[in-house]
Order: sequence, then C-alpha cells, then structure tokens
Amino acid sequence: PGDCMLVEMQNVRQIEGEGFRRWLTDENFDLILWYSEGQILGFQLCYDKKTQEKALTWRAPSSYSHSVVDSGEVPNTIKQSPMLTDGGRFDKERILAEFLAAAGPDIEPHIIKLVQTELEAYPED
Repeated sequence: PGDCMLVEMQNVRQIEGEGFRRWLTDENFDLILWYSEGQILGFQLCYDKKTQEKALTWRAPSSYSHSVVDSGEVPNTIKQSPMLTDGGRFDKERILAEFLAAAGPDIEPHIIKLVQTELEAYPED
C-alpha cells in the first residue's frame, strides 16, 4: 500500500454554507465529504491526481457531475485558481477498483459503501 491508502486530513478548512467537510487523501485520490447533522449530503472524489486530475461530484439524492480539474497552471504566469470543466467519460469500473484498493482500514465502512454505491449508480454516458 505505501502512499496509496486514504488517510484523513486534520484541521480541514470549513466553508460556510457547504456543510461540515471531511477530507481523505492519498497520492491518487482526494475524497471530500459534506455533512449536515451527521448525514452525508454529498461527496467529491478527485482522482488521477498525477496525470489529468478529474472529479466526480455526487449530491444526495442522485445528482452527479464529472469534471476535469484545470489546475490553473499556465507557463510563465501567476498560477490561477483550479477550475472544473466538463470531464468527458467516467471510467467507473477502473476508478471503483482503484478506490476500493485505496480505502484502508481507517475509513468507516459506511463511507466506502456509499461511494461504491454511487459510483456504481453513475449513469452511463
């Protein structure tokens, strides 16, 4: 496993109006979870961080978006804020397998199950 195991970041910045945020990360994934009153309102799974980062966002009960993360890097200029643009096809079989392999023992089983369920339910292109 090494660096390929999701761990929870501490002292995550909270954004007013978004719900309580948790952030799990490893070298390939970021999983951001939004909560309200103990219930998960949604999540964003960022993947392929070393190549062309993409993000699948799910909001309860069944809203999905898939995006490319434009890093804001433009040579010889000041770095811009990252933005999400249309992400094209979502390879859910590959991402699900990689996520399940990265979801280590420290992640609550109900979180793993929720992400797995929603990745499996993602509408085909």
